[in-house]
Amino acid sequence: MTVYAIAQLRFTDRAAYDRYQARFLAVFNRYAGTLLAADESPQVLEGESDREKVVLMSFPDEPSFRNWANSPEYQEISKDRRAGADSVVLLIRGLA
Repeated sequence: MTVYAIAQLRFTDRAAYDRYQARFLAVFNRYAGTLLAADESPQVLEGESDREKVVLMSFPDEPSFRNWANSPEYQEISKDRRAGADSVVLLIRGLA
């Protein structure tokens, strides 16, 4: 079953986040995910949000997502993401 990962970010150290972003696609493209959207100007239509960026990715299934997220390559670059942004990451199951 397809899963979707949604990351909502608020930048805390833009230089650190930019290092992460510069290396992200080279790592991501080695795995089975698809980058669907990355928007630094998301429109809040209802409620409130202090997030500055939203990223949407899809994976064929949860094991594929975890294979990428837990990979040594991603863990290495994600140090800069954690240093550069306060993040909320959600994993959502698609409809069967």
